[in-house]
Amino acid sequence: MKVRPLTDADWPGLWPIIEAVTREGETYTYPLDMTEAAARAMWTPAPPGGTLVAVEDGGILGAAKIVPNQQGNGAHVANGSFMVSSKARGRGVARRLGQAALDFARAAGFRSMQFNAVVETNAHAVALWRSLGFEIVGTVPETFDHPRHGLVGLHVMYRRL
Repeated sequence: MKVRPLTDADWPGLWPIIEAVTREGETYTYPLDMTEAAARAMWTPAPPGGTLVAVEDGGILGAAKIVPNQQGNGAHVANGSFMVSSKARGRGVARRLGQAALDFARAAGFRSMQFNAVVETNAHAVALWRSLGFEIVGTVPETFDHPRHGLVGLHVMYRRL
């Protein structure tokens, strides 16, 4: 498995992952009917942001998007979004993408990274981010309408770079 920057040629392999994760409705606050055009605009940010993909045997396994968390005086904090193909889960893809995203953010000059909306029932993600040095700095209760668990909280997670 290799992690590298997204290219235009990668998009046809990335869109099905984004579409499937979005339609599941369990981990992102995206519209369930998000269009490919909207997803592409969201997942192909301008510098200092960027998107990394995990690839193996020519196929896309997952992606990490890194952007400034805020504008202006908050632009020194990175934000990250991560998606992994259901076929590649449990193989360490998210961990590799997380490590690469931290390296990318550090190299881009960000001073810290913050996740604004980690669904509290996403135990695998919470455990992964904690293992990579993130801490939960707060949880906003009942802010995510999970399709199986009903109203659940969203964690804000943070770490210095």
